Amino acid sequence: MISVDEALSHIFALATPLGTEKVPLRAASGRILAEPLLAARSQPPFRASVMDGYAVASEAESYSVLGESAAGRGFDGAIGPGDAVRIFTGAPVPEGATRVIIQEDVTREGDRIRVADGADQEPYIREVGTDFAAGFRVDPPRRMSPADITLAASMNMPGIVVARRPQVALIATGDELVMPGESPRSDQIIASNAFGLSAMIESEGAVARMLPICADTASSLQAALDMAGDADLIVTIGGASVGDHDLIASTAHGMGLERAFHRVAIRPGKPMMAGRLNGTPMVGLPGNPVSSMVCGHVFLRPMLRAMQGLEAQPLARRVARLSAPVGTNGPREHYMRARVDDDLIAAEQRQDSSLLTILSGANALIVRAPKAPALDAGDAVSFIEF
Repeated sequence: MISVDEALSHIFALATPLGTEKVPLRAASGRILAEPLLAARSQPPFRASVMDGYAVASEAESYSVLGESAAGRGFDGAIGPGDAVRIFTGAPVPEGATRVIIQEDVTREGDRIRVADGADQEPYIREVGTDFAAGFRVDPPRRMSPADITLAASMNMPGIVVARRPQVALIATGDELVMPGESPRSDQIIASNAFGLSAMIESEGAVARMLPICADTASSLQAALDMAGDADLIVTIGGASVGDHDLIASTAHGMGLERAFHRVAIRPGKPMMAGRLNGTPMVGLPGNPVSSMVCGHVFLRPMLRAMQGLEAQPLARRVARLSAPVGTNGPREHYMRARVDDDLIAAEQRQDSSLLTILSGANALIVRAPKAPALDAGDAVSFIEF
């Protein structure tokens, strides 16, 4: 049995980046930028008015209005002393103008304006490239946020090069499992893990492909693994322990699995394995619902990020103070379901690894080191937020 850190090092060794593809900007949200963005133009590309008012080229008490400049319809020509052009927010400032007098400081009669005493002296002109200049660069890797998409569009980028999305084949195993909506026998349960893991996988930018539930036979598992052979990552759920009906390790080994590890000193989630099956990374998660999801947070999410070119590192940890005591920890690293609120965190009272309601109500996992001592309210703990 290996430590969580050792298991993560093996996971990252399996997480080979998958290459790149170019996608339209409309399809780039959430994708991992793989090549630099270079601005094709400056922003703004012309001197622009910050306010509605009048563009002028000199200081005077009154001006003659020659025309107007609006967004998309700039004034054609230059202005000189005594001239003014009616201008609107975002419109090009006419050649020769030195400031914009805001409309609240102006009285207009026909084609002449008069400036009020004590008028605002701010120029209200946004110079070329105030935001960024042509050639401005955004470096990868970077998950494209809505703000990043807006920036790329303003840089005049119709498409960008991103990391290819990992295709993840999910194989749930067990004679006891039926799909949601079916009528289980008295000795069966509803398959839930694959649905939660699919949502987790897709939230990380990958594509989840749920294969049919696999029966507890070597032939059924072999057929499922063959079906998953074109995936970038195979994730099995259940059957990774050492019981008589846990066939993942033995069947996959017979098909050529190069196993990296089997069993991790983590709670919940000890019966976990990983390796490479005929060149394809493979991770075997526990069948217990909470164990499966916790291992997904600890191992799968960082793995999928690394496969898309992000830095190979565990999920970020934060620190908060306990609002209630926690007891001593056992020999395995414990990820306790918890609720964090501002700088206070409380472990859920029940930590049974079958309780999905507790997992659903949690928004964090407190991380306890092996054999960590008891802690009192007010003590600091590290946690993963989700």
